[in-house]
Amino acid sequence: MDTLCVSSHVAPKFSVVIPTYNRSEFIMDSIESVLAQSFDNLELIVVDDGSSDNTLNKLEALKDPRLQIIQQGNQGAAAARNRGIERASAPWIAFLDSDDQWISKKLEVTQNHIQAHPDISLFHTREIWMRNGKVSRQRSQHRNPDGWAYLSVLPLCCISLSTAVIRKTLFDSIGQFDISYPACEDYEFWLRATQRYETHLIPEALTIKNGGRPDQLTSSIPDLDRYRIRALIKTLEAGGMQEAWKIATRNELILKLKRYIKGARRWNNIAAAEEHEALLQKFQQA
Repeated sequence: MDTLCVSSHVAPKFSVVIPTYNRSEFIMDSIESVLAQSFDNLELIVVDDGSSDNTLNKLEALKDPRLQIIQQGNQGAAAARNRGIERASAPWIAFLDSDDQWISKKLEVTQNHIQAHPDISLFHTREIWMRNGKVSRQRSQHRNPDGWAYLSVLPLCCISLSTAVIRKTLFDSIGQFDISYPACEDYEFWLRATQRYETHLIPEALTIKNGGRPDQLTSSIPDLDRYRIRALIKTLEAGGMQEAWKIATRNELILKLKRYIKGARRWNNIAAAEEHEALLQKFQQA
């Protein structure tokens, strides 16, 4: 079911996509941070991914003409983002998780950088990290990369989707989010995107990232490295990358495999350990 509220004014510059699932406690703050942007030439597409709380009731009470609400059965974050991409009518797509917020000038500053760097298709900002309501120091490994970022995103997902603004045609080139990933779909996406596209870091903290809650995917899904390993194997098997990146990717895969096997053995998950030991042997011999 789609519930649409479509503005009749000029075509939007940004399509903002918020996927949500059972986030009624937080999503209004996220939406407010978008609708209060100083650069207001935008459409906001909220994809409710089968919430069972009162998220949809709260959404349908909103009356802003820039808002579109899409309701679908629970299919996961990747499918929800893809639905938003397909609905988007603007040349630029900005993502926001339904428990994060933007500083009010986020899109205005981004628009200025887009005008200054017309050849760039992928922009992102620095973040303010919040944990349990308090500002948290960003770890060095999460520092936001600039330029050709592929080697930076290999170890972990160091570009948050809530900070990113992406030219819509990029998705035509490399594809959307892989819906077969219940987690780490952003990591897999950045592996594809940063091979083909240079990034531009906007050196201002314009995104508020909230963490530390048990309902978040990083807390609720075990064995996240299993999905990162899978993404690295997919990347290697796709081929086409320069030799130095291929070597770095294989080395990162071997590192993650060894760590995963050690953890699986510790938790007496023998089947998983043996499965990944076979993969380790394969890629060590490659």
